[in-house]
Amino acid sequence: MRTDQNSIESGLAAAIRATGTPDFPAALFDYLVAATEADNLVILAFPKGNAPQVLFHKASDPRVFAQIETTYVDGAYLLDPLYELQLSEAPPGAYRLLEIAPDAFHRSRYFQEYYQQTTILDEVGFLLYPRPGVGLTLCLARDASSGRAFSARAIETCHRIAPIVTALAERHWPDIAAPAQAGPDALARMKKALERDRGILLSGRQSEVALLILRGHSTASIAQRLGLSPLTVKVFRRQIYERCGISSQAELFALMIPHLDTGRTGPDRG
Repeated sequence: MRTDQNSIESGLAAAIRATGTPDFPAALFDYLVAATEADNLVILAFPKGNAPQVLFHKASDPRVFAQIETTYVDGAYLLDPLYELQLSEAPPGAYRLLEIAPDAFHRSRYFQEYYQQTTILDEVGFLLYPRPGVGLTLCLARDASSGRAFSARAIETCHRIAPIVTALAERHWPDIAAPAQAGPDALARMKKALERDRGILLSGRQSEVALLILRGHSTASIAQRLGLSPLTVKVFRRQIYERCGISSQAELFALMIPHLDTGRTGPDRG
């Protein structure tokens, strides 16, 4: 049932009043649900080069965030299309996952081994940067509790209210802690950990191809992204599998995920 406009405006007023207080994330959730009929929300802070901080999450279905504090924070976030978009410093605003995900996202092991387990069917991320070195992503989604994707109207609403959502979040988290020193990037971390823990030495290009495979890019997409021929990408894939002693993307996912962990930093405020 569509929420009436008065309820939406009342929800926005409550969120505005709650900025700077511990009640803000829940008030923002209520406003976004009223405006878009979303099922769940997670708010993540990404200090550059470090693991994310989970600032808030709420869903009626416990499966949605069952692994957010473990599998996701421990490394799976590095394969998240919305994280990759933020890493590229995309402009603040609303981005629908289905529109920015790699071409083979639904066939990726990240999707099959992690994302699918959340039961999320459709997701919109609000990206913003409250201070240098820290990005915030507010992930609003539909899941199995409603059993349907966002309507065209809801997506249009997300884009329309994006300036409001980002302004509220910037006002609530203006001084969220940035890391004292950024950690190594995903490629460097993966290369170092594999060599240290498994004795597997990948070249820089092989590591780059491996990470793109895990993120859900097809051979054609990887070739275009790296300026290589599809045949060359296939050669790199074969070399990666040989060096790692594996024969499938599922094995690559199982091998790499434990070596993507960055360590954690605690949230600055609720």
